[in-house]
Amino acid sequence: MKLIILDRDGVINEDSDAFIKSVDEWIPLPGSIDAIARLTMNDYRVVVATNQSGIARDMFGIDTLMSMHDKMHQLVNEAGGAIEAVFFCPHGPDDGCECRKPKAGMMREIGTRLRVSLTNVPVVGDSLRDLQAAEAVGARPILVRTGKGMRTLATIGSRAGLEVYDDLAAVVNMLLQEAQ
Repeated sequence: MKLIILDRDGVINEDSDAFIKSVDEWIPLPGSIDAIARLTMNDYRVVVATNQSGIARDMFGIDTLMSMHDKMHQLVNEAGGAIEAVFFCPHGPDDGCECRKPKAGMMREIGTRLRVSLTNVPVVGDSLRDLQAAEAVGARPILVRTGKGMRTLATIGSRAGLEVYDDLAAVVNMLLQEAQ
């Protein structure tokens, strides 16, 4: 089995500068649910790693977050896929935790809990902090243009070796072609 780590907001579901604060606001991006199902069907372990500072900001509670994740799991399961685990950081940007991306704590926890090396594991995100967290553990950072991806690309420009794809479905197409 191969492992892939996905950011949530902007990769799997629509993102908002005002935060995703409810189950109704959690809307999957076109093709993302089917892309996750295709990964599952091709022997990938799919893990989500997401910063959720809306909890620290009192915009929503842990029960609401769990309901959003239940919706995500249900849609993926209905499509024939599975998300093995969801790791999240509930802290705010000034809390000084080690789990909030771009720090590597959440990534390290994934490696520890799954008992795997994260070296060259694809990590798909739409922000610089996703890429930095991946790089910090020797994983393979991949940027998508969905969510904040275009804004990120405009900020960082084309970095040598940075892989950039239109969306999660395009990343999955590339990974499955590589495996052939």
